[in-house]
Amino acid sequence: MRNLHNALLLKQLYQLKQLGYRYTDLSISNYSKSNLQLPSNMTELKSEAMECHLCQLSKSRNLVVFGEGDESADILFIGEAPNSAENDSGKPFIGRSGELLTNMIEKVLLIKRADVYISNIVKCHTPDSRTPKPTEAHTCLPFLLKQIESIDPKIIVTLGATAYHYLTGDDSDISKVRGTVQKLDNYSIVPTLHPSYLLRNPSAKRDVFSDMKLIKSLML
Repeated sequence: MRNLHNALLLKQLYQLKQLGYRYTDLSISNYSKSNLQLPSNMTELKSEAMECHLCQLSKSRNLVVFGEGDESADILFIGEAPNSAENDSGKPFIGRSGELLTNMIEKVLLIKRADVYISNIVKCHTPDSRTPKPTEAHTCLPFLLKQIESIDPKIIVTLGATAYHYLTGDDSDISKVRGTVQKLDNYSIVPTLHPSYLLRNPSAKRDVFSDMKLIKSLML
């Protein structure tokens, strides 16, 4: 929860600055670990995420895209950030990239999309669909970690370099790690390419098809 704590501290400093403070002897924050704990219940967690204003993305978003799917799913897909269509609908992975992800799930894994859970590193759309900044990703990450804790998946599929990096802390190039299986806590992580990348580079679909077959083998 350290990232969330730091974000709250920074937010209060900005508030003090807006009030005209230049120096203060006041305690900057009275937040403790106990009251920074996010709820484990997914409904309550979603409610907190919907009201989150800890980073700049909250100022430009239309809707928080919390995630959707089976809340006890064996497989969790994690993307980067909601796109503009998802920003308007509040649902993750819709449009062309969503259709492609659905096909990957239903035609290769042979399960319904509703049987997995889908979320993102950050829950708000980024301006011009840019990559989330580190401060944005680290501020939002506690919500994702709570989702993982609640869902307790067997397999986490990270879609693209951003999702893989912020979940694992590994800066390796996605081309070097995609299609591997990494054990972390009680689940396996399988990095693969983001569907939006496949739309721009159709030849890479072969690699992702191989990754999905690997995931299928882990489901047995």
